[in-house]
Amino acid sequence: QGGNNAGHTVVVDGKEYDFHLFPSGIINPKAISFIGRNALHNVQEMSVSFSESQNFSLKDWEKRLIISDRAHIVFDFHQAVDGLQEVQRQAQEGKNIGTTKKGIGPTYSSKAARTGLRICDLLSDFDEFSSRFKNLAQQYKSMFPTLDIDIEGQLKKLKGYAEKIRPMVRDGVYFMYEALHGSPKKILVEGANAALLDIDFGTYPFVTSSNCTVGGVCTGLGVPPQHVGDVYGVVKAYTTRVGIGAFPTEQINEIGDLLQSRGHEWGVTTGRKRRCGWLDLVILKYAHMINGFTALALTKLDILDVLDEIKIGVAYKLGGKRIPYFP
Repeated sequence: QGGNNAGHTVVVDGKEYDFHLFPSGIINPKAISFIGRNALHNVQEMSVSFSESQNFSLKDWEKRLIISDRAHIVFDFHQAVDGLQEVQRQAQEGKNIGTTKKGIGPTYSSKAARTGLRICDLLSDFDEFSSRFKNLAQQYKSMFPTLDIDIEGQLKKLKGYAEKIRPMVRDGVYFMYEALHGSPKKILVEGANAALLDIDFGTYPFVTSSNCTVGGVCTGLGVPPQHVGDVYGVVKAYTTRVGIGAFPTEQINEIGDLLQSRGHEWGVTTGRKRRCGWLDLVILKYAHMINGFTALALTKLDILDVLDEIKIGVAYKLGGKRIPYFP
């Protein structure tokens, strides 16, 4: 799920990679990497990823990357609208959501409104695609009169991109079915964003626009629930958050500054500093209630090495009473 709003920094054999759309498994020459149908596809970002992959010296990655035909496309006007909506929120409510302005929310909105366009639309009848693209652009122009959309320029770019990715695109549902029922394979699903950013279970409205909890494996890939095996939660030894939203254990002091600087806590996508605080076990237990972790991968313990005392959030109080749930 998600799109190039999420950034993954991966270090292998001392070499650092920054990924936004490529699955991290692309580094492994023996792995087939698959971008599922609920991952949003930004054409320009993918073109940048293609160029970067040359810099990363990734061998034959084009032969190891498969893209689902059902993935929705992020257009330039989705990105522009994302920024305009943030400005509107700031003006009307005095606060915004803190999106990455990558067009993710507006694209999922188009999807839910059934006006979105998918990879399969781009690769089939281009005249039909162009007509629907123009209609969608017009809808956004009527909502945001200041929006400037280069329709013909965009369509030209999209047509060129279609031919570039055509060999990589497959029927994603059938691909996953074959992977699950063919010769035995090790299948690892990588998610983007944290459990508390889930559109349904997160700290709404300060969330992303997709399901980044374990249910996203079923809805995003078409994997039946009985095939979901082990679920690994990845958690830092302290808590961080990019953008605004509730954060009870946040340390707006020298502790927070220390965690931020020692932990190199800034967003890979936006470069924004992450807010930092003590480990919040209430949200960790909440994430476990929803995802049912088989195991936890605890990271960044070494960042706490210089502290004489470490604190941990163990419970929330509501109206002066301890509560056993996440409110």
